[in-house]
Amino acid sequence: MIKFLDLRSINKRFDEVFRKKFNDFLNSGKYILDEQVLAFEKEYAAYCGVKYCIGVGNGLDAIKLILKAYKMLGVLNDGDEIIVPANTYIASVLAVSNLGFRPVLVEPDMTTYNINSEEVVKAITSKTKAILGVHLYGRLYNIEQLEKISKKYNLLLVEDAAQAHGATFSDGRKSGNVSDAAAFSFYPTKNLGALGDAGAITTNNKVLADVVFKLRNYGRVSTYKNDLKGYNCRLDELQATFLRIKLKYLDSDNNKRRTIAQCYFDNIDSSNVILPFLEDINQHVFHLFVIRSKKRDQLKDYLHKKGVETFIHYPIPIHKQPAYKEYKDCRFSVTEQIHKEILSLPNNPILTQEEVKSIISIINQY
Repeated sequence: MIKFLDLRSINKRFDEVFRKKFNDFLNSGKYILDEQVLAFEKEYAAYCGVKYCIGVGNGLDAIKLILKAYKMLGVLNDGDEIIVPANTYIASVLAVSNLGFRPVLVEPDMTTYNINSEEVVKAITSKTKAILGVHLYGRLYNIEQLEKISKKYNLLLVEDAAQAHGATFSDGRKSGNVSDAAAFSFYPTKNLGALGDAGAITTNNKVLADVVFKLRNYGRVSTYKNDLKGYNCRLDELQATFLRIKLKYLDSDNNKRRTIAQCYFDNIDSSNVILPFLEDINQHVFHLFVIRSKKRDQLKDYLHKKGVETFIHYPIPIHKQPAYKEYKDCRFSVTEQIHKEILSLPNNPILTQEEVKSIISIINQY
């Protein structure tokens, strides 16, 4: 079986250095918000090209702390509308609704699967205060258009960059540096994945960064002095250690993903498969290589029988989730079509050329 993602093998590459660094960590006696977190924050800020990086517990915390900080600064208020893609993982919307804001779901572009900028404009009302864009599957959203819209209507622009570590815009800016603030997840399956939960926020806004730094650690500024009603959303010192090691390999791993994706583009030839749209390959890090098929379920079963593991990201759209019953009568036809047709093929840094060729051959025989 060609696995969709073999995390054990992916991390096996770092086995020796991981064990050494773990022993160093164990012997240091410094386990919370110490030199490893500080070093990772500095290194990841430099990688993204931003002034500030704040390590947090996970990607959902990252979005929530950004929005909470803006709320505490008076930029956002209860009941404000925040535009979010209808086609995204539920965490993007949970962060908005959990903080008392109203998520306004907007259809994606069928070509890119990312939020449709024309639909964003249609959704703006007097209550709209922010756009939460998602770089879905590793592809940058339409940066140029969303930046223009946010400036024209005086809206915050926040990135959910959980799937796009290292994706680069045509002007050289990386994900994490194309908005007012960005949220990253380092969940183990991500292009830059920890060995547990982890996340980060990046921004060039010092005032925002100062608030987030306090919020992630009980709102404190020093031991037992708390300026804000904060949270415990800290990046773990051990996960920061692992992330520092893997960050050095992120660009080369992303390039391997791009090479595999290009091979899929060049060689998959099946009337039953719609390949993703490719414009600028540098703006995509192929966290997921997502195809579409009218016969998606049959194709998935066929690939499984032939020894190829695939996944559906994601089978149930947000407006169909029991958690969001308030949207149950809404129709998002583009989103619904995407969710019925998408299928993610294996694409990761340890996938061999022979495995890629085998996957392509099996699909072309379908």
